[in-house]
Parts: sequence; C-alpha cells; structure tokens
Amino acid sequence: MHASSLLSRRQLLASAGLLAGASLLAPRTARAAAPDSSVYQLDATLTDQDGRAFAFESLRGTPLLVSMFYTSCDMVCPMIFETVHATLRALPEAERASARVLMVSFDPARDSVAVLRKTADQRHCDARWTLARADDATTRKFAAVFNVQYRRISNGEFNHSSQVVLLDRQGRIAARSGKLGPADPAMVKAVHAAFAQSA
Repeated sequence: MHASSLLSRRQLLASAGLLAGASLLAPRTARAAAPDSSVYQLDATLTDQDGRAFAFESLRGTPLLVSMFYTSCDMVCPMIFETVHATLRALPEAERASARVLMVSFDPARDSVAVLRKTADQRHCDARWTLARADDATTRKFAAVFNVQYRRISNGEFNHSSQVVLLDRQGRIAARSGKLGPADPAMVKAVHAAFAQSA
C-alpha cells in the first residue's frame, strides 16, 4: 500500500474516532488527565448558587476545601460553614485569598439555585465559595467519594456525617477533619502544605 493511501486511511479512521492513536494526528489541546488518586476522576456536573453548570474537574488547580450540607439544617451545617470560615481566617493572607471552597448539598429536592444563593448571602460566602447542587445520582456518587453518609428521616431532615476535606491542587485528598467550631490546627497546617506544593 502506498504511503499516501495509508495516510488517507489513518486520517479517515481518526476523523471517525476509530484509531486509538488518533490524537497523534492533531495538536494536543486537552488538559492533562488527573492522577489516578485524584477525586477529579469523578465525572460530575454540578450547578452553583448563580445557576451556572460546571464540571467538578474544572476546580482542579488550587487547594480546595470540600464539605456537604443541606440548607434547612439549623444545627450542624451552620457549624460546618463557621468551621470553614475559621479555617480560612487562620491562613496567611495570600493563601486565604487563593483558597477555594466547595459545599455540595445532599438535598437537591429543596436546595434550588435560589435557595443556595440566599444561603451563600446569609453565610457571608464570597467569591471563593461555591455552593452547589446536582441530581440525586450524582449527589450520591459525590458523597461516596468523600465518605459522607446521609439519610433522610421521617420529618424530612437528614442524619449525616460532618467533615471538611482538603483536596490538593490535583484533587488528591490531603486531609480531613470532623472537628467543628474553631479551626483545626492540623487542617490549617495541611492547607499551608498544599499551597507549598508545586502546581
């Protein structure tokens, strides 16, 4: 077979997505894949408090504090918000400005975009914070990845575990804490270490 015929066949297969090495025929523009140990392997689409849909993996690149909550909780969940605020306040100024927070609701039936927006305002969550919701199936997958247990009880509220998880720049779990209230010194130290790591 002539080289020109072989090239034409390779181009045809590549355009159809049937050639395993098709990416070699075009410039590589895709972002490098997350490490196998990264939770960003989870294919999840979330919607934030401003109604914007985004891929979970798009948060990769900076240390991220993650927790789960529901807005109608009047005891533990407000303490989670306060704990994250305290953790941010305990960081050096540059790290405090660059840190990001993701709070995912496990009550998407009630936690609409409007409710998330209202909660963000009430809890003094600035641009560093993303309050998010997803469909039930995605919410359950997200909870499983972060080892958050929850179940709805008869009065419509939830029993749930409470923790704050730190992801490093690549989405590897760097620390987790179940301490609520004042900033956990071990978590603050872990956030500082995560910022010290190269991107």
